[in-house]
Amino acid sequence: MLRIAIQKSGRLHDDSIGLLKDAGIGFSNGYGRLRTESYNFPVEIFFLRDDDIPEYVSDGVADIGIVGENIVLEKSKTVDTVTRLGFGKCRLCIAVPKNAEYNGVHSLQNRRIATSYPHILGQYLAKNDITATLHDISGSVEIAPSIGLADAICDLVSSGSTLLMNGLREVETILKSEALLIAAPGLSAEKMAILQQLTFRFDALLLAKKHKYILMNVPNDQIAHISGLLPGMRSPTIMPLAEAGWSSLHTVVAENEFWPIIEQLKAAGAEGILVTSIEKMIL
Repeated sequence: MLRIAIQKSGRLHDDSIGLLKDAGIGFSNGYGRLRTESYNFPVEIFFLRDDDIPEYVSDGVADIGIVGENIVLEKSKTVDTVTRLGFGKCRLCIAVPKNAEYNGVHSLQNRRIATSYPHILGQYLAKNDITATLHDISGSVEIAPSIGLADAICDLVSSGSTLLMNGLREVETILKSEALLIAAPGLSAEKMAILQQLTFRFDALLLAKKHKYILMNVPNDQIAHISGLLPGMRSPTIMPLAEAGWSSLHTVVAENEFWPIIEQLKAAGAEGILVTSIEKMIL
């Protein structure tokens, strides 16, 4: 059985639960429950504080874990990154009061910076030959400048709205982070086999999110031209319509490749274009 650690609460909790369930992993996660087993897949799930997950995995208490890249780097534990999961995206930024003068990273020289990420921030400052006083605090970092504790902060940012509400502005981005699937080094062959089954399912879900299923009606004399415009998987599926001279063209394309050519498709005579989501995608 493979033991997986996920957040018991926090910004990655819901997406981690959703990923497991979308991958067909059935389990009960009632309120306050800290440990459960899947009833249809050989995994046991631990619900932990996000800060503890890298240590549990590094120590082998959990075999794998879903946790933010920022936490993995801050805790600096010996773990293997299995795959990037594409959710929980954020950035670790330095922010200063909105009216403060700032002329580049050297403006931080000899300043006081409040943060929950002293390890990552310390490395960043050292790389830039900056000496600063770090205040290691957990939670409510944004309030530090307004109460006189610090001249700047270093904290996670998603939308930036919390910074604005506290009179701060971003000036440096240290790290771009997302959820990672991490593993303890040296897993047994049996556990590696289960992990491969799990990552196969995850990959099918993650790939599907990046692609769309496209259907459109096209004039028969434009099939070759329109097929050439579509950067899809191999050749599209072509099915004749009841109306003479027309066919329905079906294909799968990466979403970011489809939108730039939409006007070309319409100009070539494509009509009734439908773009639908894909639940799972296996190559």
